[in-house]
Amino acid sequence: MENNVFEQMAKKYDTEERIELANVIVKEVRPELQNSRSKSLMDYGSGTGLIGLELSDLVDSVLLVDSSKQMLEVVEEKISRRGIKNSRVVCSDFTKEKPNLKVDIVLMSLVLLHIPDTKKMLQELFNALNNGGELMIIDFDENDKVHHPSVHNGFSHESLKRILSEVGFKSIKMKTFYHGNRIFMNQDASMFIASSTR
Repeated sequence: MENNVFEQMAKKYDTEERIELANVIVKEVRPELQNSRSKSLMDYGSGTGLIGLELSDLVDSVLLVDSSKQMLEVVEEKISRRGIKNSRVVCSDFTKEKPNLKVDIVLMSLVLLHIPDTKKMLQELFNALNNGGELMIIDFDENDKVHHPSVHNGFSHESLKRILSEVGFKSIKMKTFYHGNRIFMNQDASMFIASSTR
């Protein structure tokens, strides 16, 4: 994943469209975290914290992990401005290093499509979960209209379920929850949520 693109985008990342899409995702994820008061959550590929910080009231702690220092500077600004006490940032890229982190829930929202080796990434996230922990992925459904050399064109439910179970995840549930106009590389697209346990 080319960091410098995200470094340059950091300050201007929170556009109206991104905030709107993040709100749609937060609305979908919040009910999933209803009984998570005592749990730790990692938002992997957190960007500027548009999603992870909006869930901080539902969990014991939030770890916002991103490979872009600039994105995380924006997150830290938000944490201090809003007086959020249970959230901290970690600069890390799991595709390049083995993290020494353990959490109860990993959330990865619109990040997997940027990662060339899907299975390797899911393996790293599996390893970062405590036993019985949960992985939540939000991403785009497979989309024939999207063609980009460094981005997956979304994911088919069958193939993602297969990879998740190969990695060792259990009780995999997946559903499409949103259709939007021009939300994926300027194309109309739908998003799914997948949850599975370690």
